This record gives sequence, structure tokens and C-alpha cells, in this order.
Amino acid sequence: MKVLVAIDSFKGSLSSLEAGLAVKEGIKDLCEVVVKPVADGGEGSVEALCDALGGRYIDIMAQNPLGIQILARYAIANDLAIMEMASTSGLTLIQKEQRDPLKTSTYGFGTMIKDAINKGARKFIIGIGGSATNDAGTGMLSALGFEFYDESGNLLKGVGEDLIKISKISTKNAMPTLKECEFLIACDVDNPLYGKNGAAYVYGPQKGADGKTVKKLDEGLINFANVVSKEFGYDFSALEGAGAAGGLGFGFVSFLSATLKSGIHIITEEIGLEEEIKKADLIITGEGKMDFQSSMGKTPTGVAKLAKKYNKPVIAFAGSVSPCAKECNSNGIDAFFGILGEPISLEEAMRKDIASQNLKLTSNQAVRLFMLAQAK
Repeated sequence: MKVLVAIDSFKGSLSSLEAGLAVKEGIKDLCEVVVKPVADGGEGSVEALCDALGGRYIDIMAQNPLGIQILARYAIANDLAIMEMASTSGLTLIQKEQRDPLKTSTYGFGTMIKDAINKGARKFIIGIGGSATNDAGTGMLSALGFEFYDESGNLLKGVGEDLIKISKISTKNAMPTLKECEFLIACDVDNPLYGKNGAAYVYGPQKGADGKTVKKLDEGLINFANVVSKEFGYDFSALEGAGAAGGLGFGFVSFLSATLKSGIHIITEEIGLEEEIKKADLIITGEGKMDFQSSMGKTPTGVAKLAKKYNKPVIAFAGSVSPCAKECNSNGIDAFFGILGEPISLEEAMRKDIASQNLKLTSNQAVRLFMLAQAK
């Protein structure tokens, strides 16, 4: 029997690869095992893809959302760069009292892209969840050489409050090599750029915006979209995902010809997961916590839906399981199991050694049961 293990990270405890290897250790005496690190485009995706593709990590100095120098990391595998926008422009990089989407910028993320291009990257897979920004990508684009001017000809910085001031856009100093690059953006939201369902109204408050600020940001996004339409002749403001990450989705599509796509679909295609599923007799997936959200396109159900194209049985493991996780059974997961064997504290349960041991034991017993059922 051949088992494919494609399990997401147990955040704060085990990486996708570490969790997969723990399962392999638990069942290797029972069957043939293939481990494929996997993620859904959110936190842990860089690590999962780097492990799956044999890449290497790159550490650089970049700016956080407020322009403070920080150490940030991305990965490269051949000519593919793997990044998470949140590593430079994420909400967790600034204190709650510092949150202000009028002042924050994706400029630091743009310098990361520039660094990767200078190192030979021409294809990018980028997760854009968890932003602290509402600049529609103007900060990122400024770092790549695009220039945004107000009606008096003053160069703007690329922050949220500048969107309303943009009157002219120049591409003459944009990096020429951008034309050689392909950008795949892991985006699992369908918000348009502006309006009541847009970037400012839906996500602005969690980034520190009050009602007055939300209105100002939304007006800025409308202005920016109008200027882009006037100068370039196209308008992606209503595109599903344009409002993702404070309008970063719009910036990527409008200026870098990016493709917005479900994160789990991007990653499973990149690592060739479907081909491995075809060859397996059992698929094992999972994540740190399984709940209602797990049934809504996250890694376990993303893997399971792919497996069901070939009628493959799927079981999942999780550090904790909520009652609402039963929805996962309607989304391709035949059975799921919590891995805790005895009452312990959360701190203990998240220790690498304990989580790994619990995965080994639970996977061993679950696969034994599966093999017994198959034998009958």
C-alpha cells in the first residue's frame, strides 16, 4: 500500500515537512510513504514550498509597514521566488497603537521582489494575506521604479493617504526585467477594490482605520482606479480579489499582469500533488486546528477535493478538533482525528517533540484501522 502525506503546518509547533515526516515515521513499517509539504498560500507557505522544491532561503534587510528596517526572508528554487507579503508589510510587524493605513506602505515588499529579480528570479508565487496596508500596492510599485505624482508634479511616497492625490503615473523608470516576470498571487478573497465590500470598508478597521479614515481611503482607491483607467485604458477595480491586502491585488494585476488564484491550487499545481495522488492508495492531510474554516478551502479540504477526483480515501490529523469540523466530512475528508492522547497543557501540546510523537502514534493506529478495513 502506498500512502501520500500532504499535511499543512501545525502553526507554532511543526512545519509542514516536520509534520509530514512525523507521520511517515509512524507508518513507514506498515506501508510505502511519500511526503509532500503543502500549504494554502498563507503563513507557512514559503517554508512548505521551499522544502517541497528543494529551494534555499534568502534573508534581506527591508522596511516594515512604517519604514523601519527589519530582517525579512523569502525563498528561491531555481528561477522561482516564493514570498509572503506579510514578512515585510504584515499587520503583526507593528504594534496595535501604531496601526494606521493612511501611513503604512508595501514599499518594503517591493524591495524584496526587486532583490529576487536581481538574483535571477523570473517567476513568483506570493501570498498576500495579513497586510497592514491600504496603499493599493503603490508602495511596492514605487520600490520597483513606478512613479506616482500629484497634480503639481510632486512625487508621492506610496502610502494610503496619497492615493487621493495621485494624478499622473510614470512607468519610464520601472525595472525593465519586470516584463520577463510571471506573478502568481495566492488570493482567497473575492473583494473588489472599493465600495462597501472593498478593501477599505471590509479590512480597514482591523488595520486601525476609523469611520472617517475608511471613507478617505475608499475615495483614494476610487481615484487611483480612475487614474489607472485614464492612463492605461483598463480597469480591474471590480475584479474578484482586487481589494485583497488593501488593494494590493489590484496593483499586481494592473501593473504586473499578475494572476490571482486560490492559494491551495497554486501550491498543489507547483509541487505536482495531483500526480502523486493518482499513484497513492490513501491520502493523509491535516493542520494544527480543524474547525469550520477548514471546510472552506484551506489545505486539508483543498487536498481532499483533489483526491476525490480520483476517488481516493482521505484521512486528516489535527492538534485540536472543533465540533464544527464535521463539515469537513462533506468536503472530501472521510475521517479526521485529534492527535492528543492524554490531557496536557496547550504549551506542552505544542512542543515539537510532543506534537511529533502524538502524530506518530495517531497515524500508526489510524492506518492500521484503514488496512484492516481494506482487508475485509
